[in-house]
Amino acid sequence: MTQTRAASFLAVLTALLAVLISPAPASAASLQEVTGFGTNPGALKMYRYVPDGLPAGRPVVVALHGCTQNASGYGTGSGWLQLADRWGFSVVLPQQQAANNSSTCFNWFQTGDIQRGQGEAASVAQMVDRQLADTGGDASRVYVTGLSAGGGMTAVMMAAYPEKFAAGGVVAGLPYGCAQAAGSPYVCMYVGATQTPKQWGDRVRAAQPGYTGPWPVLSVFQGSADYTVKPVNMTDLMRQWTDVHGADQTADVSDTVAGYPHQVFRDPAGRPVVETYSLTGMGHGQPVDPGSGSEQCGTAGAYLLDVNLCAASRMGRAWGLS
Repeated sequence: MTQTRAASFLAVLTALLAVLISPAPASAASLQEVTGFGTNPGALKMYRYVPDGLPAGRPVVVALHGCTQNASGYGTGSGWLQLADRWGFSVVLPQQQAANNSSTCFNWFQTGDIQRGQGEAASVAQMVDRQLADTGGDASRVYVTGLSAGGGMTAVMMAAYPEKFAAGGVVAGLPYGCAQAAGSPYVCMYVGATQTPKQWGDRVRAAQPGYTGPWPVLSVFQGSADYTVKPVNMTDLMRQWTDVHGADQTADVSDTVAGYPHQVFRDPAGRPVVETYSLTGMGHGQPVDPGSGSEQCGTAGAYLLDVNLCAASRMGRAWGLS
């Protein structure tokens, strides 16, 4: 073997050995179940996603799945896990159990599950406390969001535990106390409840008597062709939370985002406190926009609808997560 060929062979061999003995790349973060997070009166399961190397002091997002969904599928499909890696925050993913609801819907309509210190609402609150303790998360930057029944439970958490959440995002969901106001969850979903803004606001204020704020701000996403949760519920959510914030029901901003009508409602101090997105022609589901672009996230699937707008991304930017 000539000296040149020997040197070449040695270089190749050295490179091969370097590959063989180099450490394997660190595995990506994965969804983990957490047990023993509290008394768990609502008998829910807790899952969480913490990006590898996440430092202390980062925000926490609670993401509540819809009926027939589960924590893993919703976390991935909605885009929240993708954004957690991109922007650096952790995600709590409560999961309903069939023993509580045969369709695995969160029980946003059951009085015993929507009051402070009781049922499913208390279980989710305990998950937040556990996540903050375990990750050293920023307690002033905790957010809650969900789809459909998860959206209804989002409004529950904002009302029953307002001190825990800086903001909430309701997707195809319902205002707090809607089933009680309408006399039935189905009337609430398909028709809506007849309440004035003050009556809606009073339902939130009654959830924690004596609490004067600050209240979570709200983003709402609703398909205009949703026949499972009628668009009137977005209007009622707007009425409820503008009243809670002392704002009127006249939009201060009316524009379009990705071609869809978008409105912003400001409180007397000029702070945006409610925003609404009406997804023209969209049915019942979570808006997603699959892709690798800076505004894109999510994966299309059942109740995960590709409408060229990712609700999770819009919420996250509004909340300062990006």
